[in-house]
Amino acid sequence: MKFLGGIATLVLVTGMIAGAQVASHSPTNAQDIEKPAARVNGVVLTQRDLLTQMVEMFPYSAQHGGFPKDMEPQIRRGAMDMIIFNELAYQEAKRRGMTVAPARVTSTATKFRKRFPDAQTYKQYLQLEANGSPKVMRAKIERALLIEDFLNKEVSKKARLTPAQLRKYYDNNGQKFERKETYHIQSISVIPPEGANGEALKQARRKAEDAAKQAKAAKNYEEFGLLAEKISEDDFRVNMGDHKPVGFEQLPPEIVKIAKAMKPGDVSDLVQLGSAYTIVRLVAHAPAGKIPFAEAKPKLEKELQKEKTEQVRAALGKTLRASAKIEKL
Repeated sequence: MKFLGGIATLVLVTGMIAGAQVASHSPTNAQDIEKPAARVNGVVLTQRDLLTQMVEMFPYSAQHGGFPKDMEPQIRRGAMDMIIFNELAYQEAKRRGMTVAPARVTSTATKFRKRFPDAQTYKQYLQLEANGSPKVMRAKIERALLIEDFLNKEVSKKARLTPAQLRKYYDNNGQKFERKETYHIQSISVIPPEGANGEALKQARRKAEDAAKQAKAAKNYEEFGLLAEKISEDDFRVNMGDHKPVGFEQLPPEIVKIAKAMKPGDVSDLVQLGSAYTIVRLVAHAPAGKIPFAEAKPKLEKELQKEKTEQVRAALGKTLRASAKIEKL
């Protein structure tokens, strides 16, 4: 739980309340927003807490004029579970005697204050969120930081993967890292008008030959791509001429034959495909086989880390709920 990200969401919530820009089942005024949403070991969590979490989970709510009706029940359930989990985490951190250094609270409060454009805007926010009390706002900041510290200790650190664990997963799941041969190319194509003949075909050929000269002079992906956007007449021109990595079976045989003889960065001579004149730049060629561990590691680590974090977090939530008294109101 990153304080500056989460607490800043309250600015959006305040605006939504003021403009009643929330779905029909959400509170739309200051009176409703302070009503209880749940009790956790006797501690009341309000509709404001719930709405804040809902906005954090669906940050596009302001642009959508609220939460989509078909998604709101799911967002609400997830938000309710999250605010209960955070309150249980806070209570457990307090029970263990965990604290946050005053200097860190002050530093975080200062950073948060700087997110506002001027003193008046912050004063209005403080009035809405903390009854105008800097002391109350400081307590909110301290609570958020304490939850963050607790979750770092009980989730982030315990879910951390070692290099040996990543390597073991890679070695034991070799089939997941097999890939087909792929080619990644950029192209520039000049396409004569339908039914063109005579001088029109000659003009198209001259344009293509000039494009080929410029393409050969391109030093990198960006230069070739900008040229494609300027000159090319095929559908790939809007994306730097980039076809993205594809299997050889998805490319014309003539292009595959040429690409096989190229090195990454090479630009082909002019190739005629049907009526079109095409120039190809090879971005990369990946032969069929097992993806090397070093190449697979970043994505693998991200996926496994997310999976393990969710498992550790779920287990912690189950433990915290075991002896808690929770009422959803």
